[in-house]
Amino acid sequence: MTETLDRRTVWGLTLAGASLIAACYGLARFSYGLFVPVFRTEFDFGAAAAGALASGSYAAYCAAIIAATLLTPRFGGRAIAVAAGATATIGTLAIAVAPNTLVLALGVIVAGASTGVASPPLAHAVARSVDTARQSRVQTVINAGTGLGVAIAGPIALLTHDQWRAAWIAFAALSAAVTLWTVFAVPRTVDSREAGDGAPARVLVPRPLFPAESPRLVWAALLLGAASAAVWTFGRDLLVSAGGMSETASTICWILLGALGIIGAIGGDLVGALGLRATWMITVTVLALSTVTVAIAPTSVAAAGIALGAFGAAYIAASGLLLLWGTRVYDAHPAAGVGLGFLVLALGQTLAAPALGGIGDLIGLRWAFAAAAGVGLFGALACAPRVTPSPGASSAARPGASRTPDPESPARRA
Repeated sequence: MTETLDRRTVWGLTLAGASLIAACYGLARFSYGLFVPVFRTEFDFGAAAAGALASGSYAAYCAAIIAATLLTPRFGGRAIAVAAGATATIGTLAIAVAPNTLVLALGVIVAGASTGVASPPLAHAVARSVDTARQSRVQTVINAGTGLGVAIAGPIALLTHDQWRAAWIAFAALSAAVTLWTVFAVPRTVDSREAGDGAPARVLVPRPLFPAESPRLVWAALLLGAASAAVWTFGRDLLVSAGGMSETASTICWILLGALGIIGAIGGDLVGALGLRATWMITVTVLALSTVTVAIAPTSVAAAGIALGAFGAAYIAASGLLLLWGTRVYDAHPAAGVGLGFLVLALGQTLAAPALGGIGDLIGLRWAFAAAAGVGLFGALACAPRVTPSPGASSAARPGASRTPDPESPARRA
């Protein structure tokens, strides 16, 4: 059984975890959208091909998160988290040196896979080693690392200007440094229970496999993924192609997306004040409205910047809510709950990215953004969760931890 960490060590885990998420999500995965305009020029492909490349990244994420969810209880949070950082380093370095579209695609796929590897071990480490009262805040702060990574990627892109390869080399170097930090900051947290002969037996698949609330979680994650794919894949491309923005102005808007996205870390606190259902409906509605605003006003730096900032905050908050929701549904197997929610989130992005790219090629990217916004509004209203985590806790109990079961827990109802 893993011992509860002291306050100082929890801070170390939180900062290292947020940095790993920043490297994997903000640099290795979502920075692709920041560089789509230069990639389309450098490698000569259209919006549909750009969407297909993004879809490959999301598909790799899906495969990786399944593997990470199954392997984390066996090998522990530290080992799988380090593997995530190493994968991000390899993927970003491959993009940096890509001589053709094939190598670029391979780099994008490997970089995208790193995100799938990262989330389950960090959620598992927090649930198994952090005091229950702090778990929601620690989980959502770590999840907000995505915004930090996006905010860091923007200035690097501005400083390197047309030398986009130098930017990706910088991403690889930062990913390598974070990987080294992870070795020392993330606890091992291997799950075990006593088997009949007294030997440790590790639980790899949760029972029940699909608790009562899991279908609603799946639909919500799928629609959130589809609704967010437009901005993450084509956000900057829309500002440049339809809005006529300069490289500097469009990149500043992207920086705002990441910087304000960090505000999404308050999602855990909002759950305590408003409940999971109301917080979900508000955040996903904001995401949808900000998406359509970008489509309406891509020529205005102020309007687009505010809209992208609102999108970033809403996306980080909503994905954090999925994280808390997943650990609530699978309270005895937090890595499985996070893995399912984030797997289906990426599946929605995988399916939507090429479809939105096709719409963009046929009738324009603005209509693709409008379609994504409609999906988001539907997801906000039709798939809101029916369970509410206890304020200040993720309900993912550590092995051996003392807690009173909540009669509303879906795991208890199943």
